[in-house]
Amino acid sequence: MTVSDEPTPETPENEPEEPIKQRKNGLYPVVSDELAENMKSGWADTEQHDLAPLPQAAETAARRAALSARFPGERLVIPAGNLKTRSNDTEYAFRASVEYAYLTGNQTEDGVLVLEPRGEGHTATIYLLPRSNRENGEFWLNGQGELWVGRRHSLGEAEKRYGIPASDVRELADALRDRHGPVRVVRGYDAGIEAALADKVTAERDDELRVFLSEQRLVKDDFEIGELQKAVDSTVRGFEDVVRVLDKAEATSERYIEGTFFLRARVEGNDVGYGSICAAGPHACTLHWVRNDGPVRSGDLLLLDAGVETHTYYTADVTRTLPINGRFSDIQRKIYDAVHDAQEAGIAAVRPGAKYRDFHDASQRVLAERLVEWGLVEGPVERVLELGLQRRWTLHGTGHMLGMDVHDCAAARTEAYVDGVLEPGMCLTVEPGLYFQADDLTVPQEYRGIGVRIEDDILVTEDGNRNLSAGLPRRSDEVESWMAALKG
Repeated sequence: MTVSDEPTPETPENEPEEPIKQRKNGLYPVVSDELAENMKSGWADTEQHDLAPLPQAAETAARRAALSARFPGERLVIPAGNLKTRSNDTEYAFRASVEYAYLTGNQTEDGVLVLEPRGEGHTATIYLLPRSNRENGEFWLNGQGELWVGRRHSLGEAEKRYGIPASDVRELADALRDRHGPVRVVRGYDAGIEAALADKVTAERDDELRVFLSEQRLVKDDFEIGELQKAVDSTVRGFEDVVRVLDKAEATSERYIEGTFFLRARVEGNDVGYGSICAAGPHACTLHWVRNDGPVRSGDLLLLDAGVETHTYYTADVTRTLPINGRFSDIQRKIYDAVHDAQEAGIAAVRPGAKYRDFHDASQRVLAERLVEWGLVEGPVERVLELGLQRRWTLHGTGHMLGMDVHDCAAARTEAYVDGVLEPGMCLTVEPGLYFQADDLTVPQEYRGIGVRIEDDILVTEDGNRNLSAGLPRRSDEVESWMAALKG
């Protein structure tokens, strides 16, 4: 990473230090008046006059209208968030808050959406950093100036792009301090904005805003469904990429698998939607194995849980458990087929009007039946389910809502989510698993160290469901044929 095009001058002994300007990416000596004046001029006008609105501009407007209707007469403040330091003078890649991106389509740091009550509704304003100032040198002397981090939209360009009047965010905190009337803010993203509102808001009222915005995302609109399908399609290609290079992963480690999938995510999307789980052998029994530093061995299974995130932040979440050498052993196939049957039962339970918990219960019943059948737990099955004895090996819930967060709508009330009813437009994962830990002495030796999960992204439709990730095979024999074809 570039820090400076010239070294900081050394200070001769016993002489005062030359004044310096601190900037994020290093230390600059005070510039000469001649250079400062030179940097002010000679730049072309780059204003973009033909910008089209975002493809989802109509949807974001509808979402803001629904938010306005829920909180009439109240000022609503939704920040994007700020850059976070990774180490010293470098920052993590920025990802705007889901609430802000959902309502605006904008993804830039420091942005804030404000809905100001007007009459029976609200007027929306998006507060952003304007173009870097060239008169005072900000654009080249400030570490977040455009010369260093890239061009920003002007406020006028932003209005065209997002369909919302835009103002300078640097003036917002003082304006919020001076305004009166009821106000709510989405907390946890922008400490400066929260400080400006500290004496005007309460945690309880702010939590109601976050809950509403979470529940608003339970049912996806057509744009969101299209983005989720796009994310899944890229993810399918990423899984194919991994199968093609399993021989190289065997020569290195799980990191090769992680890097291979990441390349697809960055080429076709924004990023991975979460840390990829590239768990070979007994690592598959660790639910969130993201270290990805273990060996990849022929004869073991690879549990790959990964998803591409689109440029609009919608993520896939897909898992396949693959035989590294292309063929399941007898015990691997036995366990895999049980998980597949459990997933089939779970997917069949996803339909409008069904309880959210139904697909989990259906999958768990199948797994409990197999565990009893194999003699690993004493039946009858109803007893096992009542006492939750199968959970020693099934471990986790069978799915979750999916969207802009991989575990979407997490702030929703229990009665609206886990105890709720499925509706068309909801998108969720169905992902049962069986995990036999390497040190589990309650199962025969041949089971130990085998972990299997199969996960697909399921859209609730008017008449049932649609498997968005059907492009990846699930049956054990189909998985083997698919892998053989990809390996050539």
